[in-house]
Amino acid sequence: MLEGVMMRSPTSFAVVVRRRDGSLHVREKGMPDGRTGAAKLPLVRGVASLVESLKLGGEALRFSAEQMERDFDEQEKEEAAKASSAAKKTGIGAGALRMLQAIAYTLFLLISADDGGEPAGSSGEVIEPVASPNDAQPEKEKASKGPMGLMLVVMVVFLIALPQAAAAGMNKLLKFGLEVQSPGFQAMTGAFKLTIVIGYLFVIRRFLPDIRRVFQYHGAEHKTISTYEANEPLTVANARAKTTLHPRCGTTFLVMVALVSILVFTAVGGFLPKIQTGKVLLDNVIFFAEKLPFLPLIAAVTFEIQRVFARYCTTGPLRVLLWPGFLCQKITTIEPDDEQLEVALASLRVTLFREEGIEKSVVPAVTAAGQAPAPADVRYRSFDVLMKSARLRRAA
Repeated sequence: MLEGVMMRSPTSFAVVVRRRDGSLHVREKGMPDGRTGAAKLPLVRGVASLVESLKLGGEALRFSAEQMERDFDEQEKEEAAKASSAAKKTGIGAGALRMLQAIAYTLFLLISADDGGEPAGSSGEVIEPVASPNDAQPEKEKASKGPMGLMLVVMVVFLIALPQAAAAGMNKLLKFGLEVQSPGFQAMTGAFKLTIVIGYLFVIRRFLPDIRRVFQYHGAEHKTISTYEANEPLTVANARAKTTLHPRCGTTFLVMVALVSILVFTAVGGFLPKIQTGKVLLDNVIFFAEKLPFLPLIAAVTFEIQRVFARYCTTGPLRVLLWPGFLCQKITTIEPDDEQLEVALASLRVTLFREEGIEKSVVPAVTAAGQAPAPADVRYRSFDVLMKSARLRRAA
């Protein structure tokens, strides 16, 4: 997210973006309850959750980018030019910097409806009326597939292709003579996998100022969720006191996927078909293709493990199992300022109002055609106005 926070509750999806003038631009829509049907089954729910997160993350990223584009003026262009000049001094080329930024935004991702309130401007709450982009919905749905597809490509490259290529290079350089399917080769691949993932996180934090702000919003999101889970009022003061670490974080999931994949491929690598062509590069490509079908299973198993850890390992000696993820969260979360906390709190507040039963008779979670209704866009003048809004009066 760019200058914003996305939240997802069982029946609602919300994005709140801070505009340049300090106002909060809100998009909210009802969602089908994913806790029913086949989507609630173990393993299936992990894959379903991952696919939905990629889709919603792409939509949220596009929405926040649209708001930033609207606010982009000549002064910001000059600042961007200065930032580009500073980036050159770091030794990273502009092309490489843009590539890192594109991958970073991709990884840290997941139409009209009456918002149920009074008309825009009637009470001074809202700056802009509800948007009605019904005509553009097919194009937006098509566009949302782009970030999701890119995310899948990035996951495959970072978690399978690059580590295997690095292990193959090391195997050849040091003349270990390990077969591609051997446990030793897979253990070496796993070591490179963790190195690449953690190294990537360090690099984008160090060289991309925009990503540092994304990490601050990431920390604000965790603090907000912790405030809600502690049954405390959603205030900046309460959220400020919370930690930026959370057991159900996507960073923890990414690290756990890497660890689980090491165990899986080390265990099953020797049992996969051995197709030897006599050419090392081609053998690696074939084995890479053999591992691809395991990726959804690894993600599903990791999802279930993380659920267990988050439920039973948050206190006592078992908490040590969470520390690998927490250590990586030290990279991907940064202490937020109060304005960033306001955005995260507002996003959760907007998400919760549908859970409280508001507007269910006005904006159903699913239309008669079986599709989620178009999202409603509302722009509030300030955080205080949003939190006191009659539109969200029962979301405490």
